[in-house]
Amino acid sequence: MTPEEKNVAILRDAYSKWAETKGDANVWMSLLADHVAWGSLADGRPGMEFTQPRASKEEVIGYFDGLAEDWSMEFYHINEYVAQGGRVVALGECSWTNRRTGNTATIPKVDVWMFEDGKVTQFMEHYDTHTVLNAAQE
Repeated sequence: MTPEEKNVAILRDAYSKWAETKGDANVWMSLLADHVAWGSLADGRPGMEFTQPRASKEEVIGYFDGLAEDWSMEFYHINEYVAQGGRVVALGECSWTNRRTGNTATIPKVDVWMFEDGKVTQFMEHYDTHTVLNAAQE
């Protein structure tokens, strides 16, 4: 198995568990290096403050705590993986309901992962921020 195939297999398993548990953050924590650059397209905007950039495994826990506090997963599907070197791009669709507003955002999703020595050192999520930010507003 090539390094690319190993990284895809790790993510395929993690995304499967993530979807099955409807958002158990423990799925991801064991994959992360102690120092990880964690980003989100919303970049901490009002209504999505938990998406502020993170720089360590400990800080990423805050991302998942905020996500779980504000949103409930409806579904999360990854349909395709593209890997080259240590980078894996996961392409799919997900749906989340905002716990305060009751609004649901169903969006295409692109997650970009970087692996070094079997651990995730970078993550960036790309999605329709307009739809998500609107769902977070009353």
